[in-house]
Amino acid sequence: MLNRLVVVLLMAFASVVVSADYAGHKSAPAFIDKMVTVHGFDEAQVTGWLTAAEKKQSILDAISRPAEKTMTWKSYRNIFLGQKRIDQGVLFWNENKETLRRASAELGVDEQIIVSIIGVETRYGRNTGKYRVIDALATLGFDYEPRSKFFAKELEQFLLLAREQNQDPLTLKGSYAGAMGYGQFIPSSYRAYAIDFDGDGIADIWNNPVDAIGSVANYFKQHRWEKGEVVFSRAHISDNYDKSTLNEKIRPHYTLDEVVGFGFTPVNTELSGNEKVVPLMYEGKYGKEFWLGFDNFYVITRYNRSRLYAMAVWQLSEELRFSFEKQLHH
Repeated sequence: MLNRLVVVLLMAFASVVVSADYAGHKSAPAFIDKMVTVHGFDEAQVTGWLTAAEKKQSILDAISRPAEKTMTWKSYRNIFLGQKRIDQGVLFWNENKETLRRASAELGVDEQIIVSIIGVETRYGRNTGKYRVIDALATLGFDYEPRSKFFAKELEQFLLLAREQNQDPLTLKGSYAGAMGYGQFIPSSYRAYAIDFDGDGIADIWNNPVDAIGSVANYFKQHRWEKGEVVFSRAHISDNYDKSTLNEKIRPHYTLDEVVGFGFTPVNTELSGNEKVVPLMYEGKYGKEFWLGFDNFYVITRYNRSRLYAMAVWQLSEELRFSFEKQLHH
């Protein structure tokens, strides 16, 4: 009996430690003051939300080892290019055909890219995240030093979003980094790019695929996606290609003619010499792969900065388009 009592007391103590009571954190007073004075929130309410927020060690562990930084393209590709994800994508496309057609026409984004983003992010809404967003953003905003400023701002945006959408901030769920809904928008992106695409007065990307499709398309439109334009081209390399130009994390700024001079020749011979590109290298199944990324490649990296992510989105989009069109002709 005594042992059982000790176990119960230890479990109770552990839960107290985990809950962390972020209202008592040294950074909390400034945060609470900002929510009250700048945004007009009730002090007791904000304090209550921070008190209810729980510190999650699993979030701190996950953010320190994202797949984009630890995996090669060969391994990363296998996560997203499986037949099941392609089949599920064609099903999602069929179920939302009219919405996708309208989003593409009105917002100027290729249908397969919209479907692919939602497929890579959440398997078409199946896996939208298991963490309470308030736990994720409080844990990272107060206890993840490398990016605490960024996540504290996202926590601020999240509380504003919950108020605007008339949602309880303690119930909304998302990823370990606080991203939400079909397209995994962080709160600032939700407020900036989510749109009400079915006209019911609410931009709901948590549960509404119509709004989610419109919102992903709007995100791409605002970041200047060019419908129907090239995303990637394979490249042949010369013996003395210039390695220093590979994998730059800035908007493509070399012309095709320039990169040919650096030793990268596009396989796609129909491209003009003035297209802006960046040379890229991926560790593939059969060794190094060389590609040229165009402006549309860069737009995908505005969603997630990883070049692995951008390639996965594009290759999945091509598989989806091929499979969708094939079933139309059967």
